[in-house]
Amino acid sequence: MSLVTRCPVCATAFRVQRSQLAARAGKVRCGKCGTVFDGVSALVEEGLEALQLEPSPQLGLFDPSRRAEQEEEALPEFLLREEPQPRSRLLWGLLLVVAVTALAAQAAYRFRTDIAALGPAARDAVESACKALRCRIAVPRRPDLMSIESSDLQADPRADNLIVLNAVLRNRATFSQDYPALELTLTDEADRPVVRRVLTPADYLGTTRPLPADALGAGAEASFRVTFDAGRARATGYRLYLFFPQ
Repeated sequence: MSLVTRCPVCATAFRVQRSQLAARAGKVRCGKCGTVFDGVSALVEEGLEALQLEPSPQLGLFDPSRRAEQEEEALPEFLLREEPQPRSRLLWGLLLVVAVTALAAQAAYRFRTDIAALGPAARDAVESACKALRCRIAVPRRPDLMSIESSDLQADPRADNLIVLNAVLRNRATFSQDYPALELTLTDEADRPVVRRVLTPADYLGTTRPLPADALGAGAEASFRVTFDAGRARATGYRLYLFFPQ
């Protein structure tokens, strides 16, 4: 790493290596006016405007006849630290590349389902990688892109305790999604829950003919009708929402 020091007499700035400053306790000789000065205390910022840099060969070391006197002077800590060797930089660079690659691979494995949903090209690449790693790509689950378009709850005329739920699910995503679970809550006149039931896809799709595919396609809708026993609950309303179990 090169530094910049400036002669306090002629104001000429020079590039200087740490080894040059450490050799004589920071004392250097200006190659332009011959002034001996403390190169450490005269260090300046290289980014200053209108800074004219002279080539480093013009900056000479101080006369070695004063070596004993110079060695008694304490050097700044940054000059005492060994400068990284090119081989060390290369090793650290390789380790950084390996660490970044491993982190990217871990993220790709963790979010493989979302990556596969981006498009055919991404899915083909993820499937090839999963085949080698013996992993599985699950069907995407994005509840924010799944909605209940309509629903209706009616009493079944065949029996007082039977109720019928009709509903339509819609996948608003640009990719296929898994079917969600549904939570149905029956409420009384004060909107207090009296009965709560969770319907899995097997509960509400098992009554559909013909049976739908394993996943709800992009932009597709699925309607279903479910009849179940509400027991002795006296319900006047209901709430229905979808979710994906963990």
